[in-house]
Amino acid sequence: MPQGKTKLNLCAEPRGVARLCATLAGICIAAPALAHPHVFANVGLALDLDAERRITSVEVTWRYDDFFSLLILEDMGLDPDGDGALTAAELTALERFDLDNWYEGFEGDLYMYSGGRKLELGTPEFVSVAIDEGRITSVHRRSVPPAPAEGLVIEPYDPTYYIAFEASLPITLPAPCSATVRKPDLDAAAQKMQAELAQIPEDQFLEIEPGRNFADRIEVTCDGS
Repeated sequence: MPQGKTKLNLCAEPRGVARLCATLAGICIAAPALAHPHVFANVGLALDLDAERRITSVEVTWRYDDFFSLLILEDMGLDPDGDGALTAAELTALERFDLDNWYEGFEGDLYMYSGGRKLELGTPEFVSVAIDEGRITSVHRRSVPPAPAEGLVIEPYDPTYYIAFEASLPITLPAPCSATVRKPDLDAAAQKMQAELAQIPEDQFLEIEPGRNFADRIEVTCDGS
């Protein structure tokens, strides 16, 4: 994603908006006024723990919806024959498409809390990218300052709610620790968002960040800790 808060010239053009404003991490941050998601991604996490059951890193899997995946491939000029299979060279070109250009301060749409304290995650390291059934799956790894796994809370979400994340892929970590996914109250989240939107005058643009209200909440517990 872009360094600083540069939106890149592509954001001024329709195809650029399709790829950059919809690309994970919201290269173009003006999406909140749209008030509903335009991109959908399944999320999976693999947590690494040290001998003291402290989290030290997280591997993040994002599996994008088929329409967004198609937009990315078309915008990057990949898979021109439309068979859904990429050559080795095309896969190499696709690497880091959603990791490069993260702007300064962007938190990677992943938030971790230990004892109520938000953890500062490291910069993303590319792990892999693949495409199957018309959907792009990308994997990256981030370091985590050592913190107890017990009681850890993780929330994957886009604050602007341009992208809707769902923690529906495996959440793995070493035994005896395990993770439970708590689903949000979508009706309550929608009502809260509409109430916030109703407070914005018609002649003004004000940014709201409803994404957390719609976020899955992942809770970690460790037996015998």
